[in-house]
Amino acid sequence: MPIEVLLVEDNPGDAQLTRIALEDSKISVNLNVVEDGVEAMAFLRKQEKYARVPHPDIVLLDLNLPRKDGREVLAEIKTDPTLKRIPVVVLTTSQAEEDILKAYNLAANCYITKPVDFDQFVKIVQSIEDFWFAIVKLPPE
Repeated sequence: MPIEVLLVEDNPGDAQLTRIALEDSKISVNLNVVEDGVEAMAFLRKQEKYARVPHPDIVLLDLNLPRKDGREVLAEIKTDPTLKRIPVVVLTTSQAEEDILKAYNLAANCYITKPVDFDQFVKIVQSIEDFWFAIVKLPPE
């Protein structure tokens, strides 16, 4: 069975880079992408058009999102009894200490700053994949 990944990313370029990086995977990955925090929560709660989507094994979450930012999404995930076990990897451009502290205070599982260089970005995504999909035992649905 593939690893179900929810990518919450409003930058189509970064979403495409993530998709490309995961395509070379040794592990079967099903990537779903939503572009803002409102859509992320609808996906996670299987509301409306997301009624039949798979339960994500992991969420890759950008912080700077339209409509509902990543900090709000993280807080909602980690305070929801049915969602809080899903690992959330913050993958964002922010290097601000306050964002890093806030993410961990909201129970992010890890915080990664996106590099601007394409090759480095691909390496980061592949490192996430190697660690979270091959080494870590993810919680059952």
